[in-house]
Amino acid sequence: MNDPVPVPWALRPLVRVPPHVLDALIALALAAAVQLHLLLGDRDGEPSINAVTGLLLTAPLAWRRRAPLAVALAFATVAPLGEILGGGLFGGGPPPFAVLLAGALAFFSLGGYAEGRGAWIGAGLGIAGLWSTVLASGDVDVQSFGFSAGMIVASPWLAGRMTRVRNLRAAALGRELEQRERVAVGEERARIARELHDVVAHSVGAMVVQAQGARRMLDRDPQRAREALVAIEDTGRGALDEMRRSLGVLRRQGADAPLAPQPGMNSLSKLIEQARRGGLAVELVTEGDARPLPTGVDLSAYRIVQEALTNSRKHAGRVRAQVTVRYGPDELELEIADDGRPAPGEAPELSAGHGLVGMRERVALYGGDLRAGRGRDGRFVVHASLPLASATKAAP
Repeated sequence: MNDPVPVPWALRPLVRVPPHVLDALIALALAAAVQLHLLLGDRDGEPSINAVTGLLLTAPLAWRRRAPLAVALAFATVAPLGEILGGGLFGGGPPPFAVLLAGALAFFSLGGYAEGRGAWIGAGLGIAGLWSTVLASGDVDVQSFGFSAGMIVASPWLAGRMTRVRNLRAAALGRELEQRERVAVGEERARIARELHDVVAHSVGAMVVQAQGARRMLDRDPQRAREALVAIEDTGRGALDEMRRSLGVLRRQGADAPLAPQPGMNSLSKLIEQARRGGLAVELVTEGDARPLPTGVDLSAYRIVQEALTNSRKHAGRVRAQVTVRYGPDELELEIADDGRPAPGEAPELSAGHGLVGMRERVALYGGDLRAGRGRDGRFVVHASLPLASATKAAP
């Protein structure tokens, strides 16, 4: 995912404040600003009525997210009522800036948090309330009324509405991506389980053949029969190990798949050749001494390389790629890198697509590690490590 937009250090403490607490602090600050303006400035009207009106215009902002329509209606009602009772916040000059800011925030919240019909009703009543305020103040100026209505009601309300639409779209997109992720994970786990089922079935078949040979040689050649029994024991341990993994990842019942030999790292050269015929210039580098791998690890390593090359062709096009296989004493490392660039508008970290879901599932199955992303040289690199120490003991 893309890194979040850095928050300025001065605003970082506000990010951790709960929304309702932040709203209460905003309401308190605006109320204090209005009262300070009344103490320092010269306003027409009864001072006590102005003080109460200023408090009632700002205090409801503490509930602007939970009750946006009520907060907007409170502003549209208190403003003209204060003028009618003899106040002067809106007459004899521009209202205090904190009052204007409180009104703009109230109607921004109305557009951003209120449901469809309530938002429209609140906006209409807000304009009507401002018109009533102008009439009650005795300073009837159509031009100033239009400016006030636009600054306090219309513009903030439209901004809030646009913010709401954007947030709803982002939420819907997030739910859709989350659903796709769950589907992809479920499908990949079912596929892994079917493949491991085939691995276990082949191991059991080999055990049956070895047991038949041991039974025939038991009287004629006890030593060879003993070797066959040892092979049966090793094969059985490997089959049990793969069966445990298969049962651990299987999440839903699937149709019985026909048994077929599964590919492994010995089929990697054929896979590379197929990728080259598909237009991907692939170079294969092997480090360390190649050796037989546990069946499940062998299959998972092949599938990881296969998926990474498929993603390179799908997202990067006809580019150069390099597959590096490192055989270590305790782990198998795979590194698949291509020099393609992400498509316009595509996040570099996501340019490998949903194939990363399958890779992560396979690597996690064996307790390994997977990293994917752009390197300093600009190439997209998939690096996977699969532990071998514990798996080798149980391998047939």
